[in-house]
Amino acid sequence: MVRRAYRGRVRRLSFLLRPGWLALVAGVLVFAGACFWILSPWQFGRNAEQQTAINAIAQAQTRAAVPLARYLPHDAEPTAKQEWFEVTMSGHFLRAEDIVVLLREIDSCSDCDPSPAFEILTPFRLDNGTNVLVDRGYVAPGTFDQVPNYPAAPAGNLTLTARVHPDEPVSGHRSIVQGGHREVYEINAKVVGKATGLVFRPGSFALVGGQPGALGISALPDLDPGPFLSYAWQWITFGVMAIGGLGYFTWRELKPGGALTPEGRARRRAEKEALRQEEEQEQQRNGLPVRKRKVRGRHKIAMMIAEDEAREQAERAAAETHQAIGQDDADTADRQDADRADADRESQVARA
Repeated sequence: MVRRAYRGRVRRLSFLLRPGWLALVAGVLVFAGACFWILSPWQFGRNAEQQTAINAIAQAQTRAAVPLARYLPHDAEPTAKQEWFEVTMSGHFLRAEDIVVLLREIDSCSDCDPSPAFEILTPFRLDNGTNVLVDRGYVAPGTFDQVPNYPAAPAGNLTLTARVHPDEPVSGHRSIVQGGHREVYEINAKVVGKATGLVFRPGSFALVGGQPGALGISALPDLDPGPFLSYAWQWITFGVMAIGGLGYFTWRELKPGGALTPEGRARRRAEKEALRQEEEQEQQRNGLPVRKRKVRGRHKIAMMIAEDEAREQAERAAAETHQAIGQDDADTADRQDADRADADRESQVARA
């Protein structure tokens, strides 16, 4: 008895080694792992970056401009937390060294859709001889999307107020000279330095509105943190749901009669066969030809046995019906004979 129960449990667990089930488990584990260790951390990282930018913008709006040498001493490279803060600097523009930045999209106001533009960079030499990269603002494309004419940077010694920005990542595109303009694809001190032959301190400095030489000034980014945090939790939820669903269906299959157990497979075959028979009967009632299936192997033998059993049952039922009819006929004849005998006796008594 114990051995039979053990074999039954082992047989019930055999579905766990089926190729289809193993593929399902592998797919669920890969998907859950991607949710937990790739997709959700990616969204958490984007949310952290967005929150850092929001905090920097909020602090920059409430803090007065400070001298560049005090805010970023020793030509320090600005970080993401130092972005958007305003600094002041004194010196003069190198007016003949303008650089045009390509493939820009500018938000001229907080409610406006981005529009294509060129950004104009002009080197600015500080009083101590250090070169800084000043972003004077944007200009709209001219005819045939060419760089339009724009005002030159003012001459003479100036004091500027600008917002700090770290260098943009290097895209790998080479700087070009077209239409008399040096053109680059990113605002990066090293890239611009290579194009102009100058040495710049790290970072760039975008002029605020009302400064000498300022062109079109972009609005500050929106302080909305975006959907990144909710996306991260959604990926975690998807991973938990995948693991939970796998556990639930495994539990369902471990119960007697599960869809992948031998009992479940036999039940599905019986249901399929009953449905097929109903379809064939419906076709016969409608006068449609019934297409016979090609059955092979064990299923063919099982169908032959089932057909023989059905034929034997039909023959037994016919024989029993015939026997019952014969018995009824015999009983009727006996009753008729008895009635005639009774009638003869009654006539004899009457004559006597």
